[in-house]
Amino acid sequence: QVQLVESGGGLVQPGGSLRLSCAASGSIFSIGAMGWYRQAPGKQREFVAVVTSGGSVKYIEFAKGRFTISRDNAKNTVYLQMNSLKPEDTAVYYCKVDVVESGSASLNAYWGQGTQVTVSS
Repeated sequence: QVQLVESGGGLVQPGGSLRLSCAASGSIFSIGAMGWYRQAPGKQREFVAVVTSGGSVKYIEFAKGRFTISRDNAKNTVYLQMNSLKPEDTAVYYCKVDVVESGSASLNAYWGQGTQVTVSS
């Protein structure tokens, strides 16, 4: 079994920064892509950014130039550095990690529990 633990959310003023973390643990053989999504009240969950096992990154348009995704493979952790935050960035942020579990041949996606980010003055 695999567990994802997120941290780093909170309340920040417009223009401020936050760094989200998502650590995977458990019966892990290998990790593939690691990504972040968000869901604002009344809206569908949307993609924010992803980093592959090879280090390639992709961002949704609103995140480009403000958000940076990175991973630490030794710690099985993915980060999302968010700068120049805007009120419209307010949402619950979820990490998604593709994992091959020990003794398994299949790649499964796991989701974190979500962390609230509120941007308000």
